[in-house]
Amino acid sequence: MELKKYKLADIAKIEISGVDKKTIEGETPVRLCNFVDVYYNWAITKDKAKRFMIASAKQSEIDRFSIGKGMVAITKDSETKYDIGVATYIADNFDNVVLGYHCALITPNPTIVDGKYLNAFMHTQYIQKYFENNASGSGQRYTLSNDTISNIPVLLPPMEVQRTIGKLLADLDRKIELNRQINDNLEAMAKQLYNYWFVQFDFPNEEGKPYKSSGGAMVWNEKLKREIPKGWSCESLQNICSIKRGASPRPIDEYMDSSCNGMPWVKISDATVSSSPFLTQIKECIIQEGVSKSVRVIPNTLIVSNSATPGIPKFIQLEACVHDGWLVVTNYNEVFTYYLYYVIKMIRQNLLHMASGSIFKNLKTDYLKEFICIIPHMNILELYHKKVEKIMKQILNHQNNTEELTRQRDELLPLLMNGQASVNSD
Repeated sequence: MELKKYKLADIAKIEISGVDKKTIEGETPVRLCNFVDVYYNWAITKDKAKRFMIASAKQSEIDRFSIGKGMVAITKDSETKYDIGVATYIADNFDNVVLGYHCALITPNPTIVDGKYLNAFMHTQYIQKYFENNASGSGQRYTLSNDTISNIPVLLPPMEVQRTIGKLLADLDRKIELNRQINDNLEAMAKQLYNYWFVQFDFPNEEGKPYKSSGGAMVWNEKLKREIPKGWSCESLQNICSIKRGASPRPIDEYMDSSCNGMPWVKISDATVSSSPFLTQIKECIIQEGVSKSVRVIPNTLIVSNSATPGIPKFIQLEACVHDGWLVVTNYNEVFTYYLYYVIKMIRQNLLHMASGSIFKNLKTDYLKEFICIIPHMNILELYHKKVEKIMKQILNHQNNTEELTRQRDELLPLLMNGQASVNSD
């Protein structure tokens, strides 16, 4: 396959955004497509944009940095050189979405380069190496200069091939996004069920009717300072389960990727990789020297972040060592599994208020241990567990499928780009 080489500036317009996250009186309200929105998404759609933060921008900024279908955005500045040059495709047109700072907006010349193809090309190892080798800065911050971005070497096949490759990879991403949307809906169902049963107390009574709305007996609980269903009780979390902090063995001055002979190393940065209840992929691995000094967990262990972004619960899905930025929750009756998850998830705002620290918030283990939790009747807990377990299994299946599709997309990418694989009419 013949490939022509261009400089990016010769086939696209490049704008470096400086739109910050502030809302300033007199400016126009906009939704801001931030660094993290670019970093974590293969494509930006209208559905994703609904969740973007609200900020404001000057009209001149709106004119320059409004995103629209066919454009590509890339991350420009970050703490590590591996997080710059990450691209996303703008899949829809928007009325009020602007690209935020630390990012660059690329508008391809549609007669020369297809936006979907350009986005895919920006994800290749060839270009990532270019960014790593040409990033400026050290220590605290790395950046791509305007010249570095303008001189990106872009290899282009004929337009028909570009469109075919771009469409195939975009179709895979749409399936990945559909899985995420299904999982969002499934988790919303599980959360709503928790609210109905354990916040509004409209769990099914003996006749299958909502308990409180049907006149079910409520009694005052002095510890909780509220009414709860008759026969229910309350306990501190430490009387329901064991809670202990992870560990950071020192000195350990070498952390390696997943190919090392140690174990997966769950760090606090893994807390916000996705909103899923399940943590299935770990970025780093701790060397063998540190494994024996670490807190190890088995698959499906419940862990809760306690620093930087405290109060995020996750079920880890692999055997791993846990950093001291996490709390490990164990030794509870199986029927409490998903109930505990949503108890912690629903009280997160309270936990954030309790957390200390001016830059990185830290949650003291005792706060979680001493939290007073409602204890429903066991038959209600068992019924809730059975219902939510089915939902959670579906979420995990979709998440595993998403990760497999992502692997397929990433494996296909270099093969398609260098001509080792082609897309037939099927």
